[in-house]
Amino acid sequence: MKSTAPIILFVYNRLSHTQQVIAALKENLLSKDSELYIYSDAAKNEAALDKVNEIRAYLPSITGFKDLHICLRDQNLGVDENVILGVTEVIHKHGKAIVLEDDLVTSPWFLKYTNDALDFYENKEEVISIHGYVFPIQRKLKEVFFLKGADCWGWATWKRGWDMFEPNGKILLDKMIARDLQKEFDFDHTAPFFKSLEDQANGKCTVWDIRWYASAFLAGKLTLYPGQSLVANIGHDATGMHCGPNTNYDVVLAQSPLSVETETVPDPEAFLAFSDFFKKLSADQTRPAKGILSRSFKKLKDTIKKLFKAI
Repeated sequence: MKSTAPIILFVYNRLSHTQQVIAALKENLLSKDSELYIYSDAAKNEAALDKVNEIRAYLPSITGFKDLHICLRDQNLGVDENVILGVTEVIHKHGKAIVLEDDLVTSPWFLKYTNDALDFYENKEEVISIHGYVFPIQRKLKEVFFLKGADCWGWATWKRGWDMFEPNGKILLDKMIARDLQKEFDFDHTAPFFKSLEDQANGKCTVWDIRWYASAFLAGKLTLYPGQSLVANIGHDATGMHCGPNTNYDVVLAQSPLSVETETVPDPEAFLAFSDFFKKLSADQTRPAKGILSRSFKKLKDTIKKLFKAI
């Protein structure tokens, strides 16, 4: 294996979540060989100050990594600008990076999977990124597979990939419309990703990851996914800025290593599996007492803003 990729962790005001993320990372085989960069956003108001300071008091105590770099923002950037600037800084320094937020708990095999894949696909120009999370899909998936686009719940990329990120949502939206790609972008109209991109372009939201997904998608680039998730999101407990309480995305983490080698083409069966999953989420909105998706389609869109921020 080549040198391990640095890990970037973005935090704000959730100490317990952050501690769980760190504890899980330290269980990874390559944690002691990995540099950890933590970007702590500043409090957006007086009410958030105590929790932000609580996080910042904890960060210097973190051990178990090759090196620890802590960046304390002196003004509130918001998650989107914080992520874009942080990823850009580390990628330009190291040429590659693994990216997490403060609600993403990893399998002990996450760092091996991402580093193995970064090494194996480094010179495969058609591959833009590596992703660690996969939906709790019932049908059997391949050990690893590719889909067109990019994702944001525990991911990794190289400088050549991140250089393709287009921050201007209006440019992305216009290209999507001109090429009539809305249907494919929305997994055959089963998920409102295009609406999220439209909202971002029109200033209704600031989400970075719908732009990351769209940038990769429009370039025809591929992202590698695991057949069983190596990342679990623990933020659907109403503590985060973008998600309410919800168990629709709960997964059982993989407890064994994955081979990252597969054919670098989109997997049509995985595309259909994702589409079916989104259909089920949309259908759940008509059922009583089923949480976030039962209340409205807008809630599905808001959750999608969190995963691509997208879901």
